[in-house]
Amino acid sequence: MNDLKLIRTDSDHADFRKLVALLDQDLAFRDGDDHAFYAQFNQVDAIKEVVLAYQQGLPVACGAIKPFSTTEAEVKRMFVQPEYRKQGIAAKIVTELENWASELGFTTTILETGKKQPEAIALYQKLGYYITFNYGQYIGIDNSVCMAKPLIAKP
Repeated sequence: MNDLKLIRTDSDHADFRKLVALLDQDLAFRDGDDHAFYAQFNQVDAIKEVVLAYQQGLPVACGAIKPFSTTEAEVKRMFVQPEYRKQGIAAKIVTELENWASELGFTTTILETGKKQPEAIALYQKLGYYITFNYGQYIGIDNSVCMAKPLIAKP
């Protein structure tokens, strides 16, 4: 993984759009009948902070943040292609997103994942996220797992 390269871009990047299409296929399979509910909250138009991961020049993973409040940035659209999982790529993307959020003045990152994504829950907990009350559109949604992490201010 020595050749892993992270770039900051936005949601107009063609490689981000391709990876998100794969993510949506994966989520449609996992979420089944619940997918339509979640899909409405995962539009990628006009996301200004996107991180892409490349290995040997190929786009292998992505993630994004978007403002949720004046102090909270929401982690969105995390995806690693199956053949590149379990290599620490997702952790590197999350760390880069957290750094970017801190640079933008946010003090907390929040996210929503699902009970059907236990590997995602485990990753976020390993990175210091804790389960919190469901927020926003996820209030009352039994399958949703909402998490948060305070950020350390960057000088």
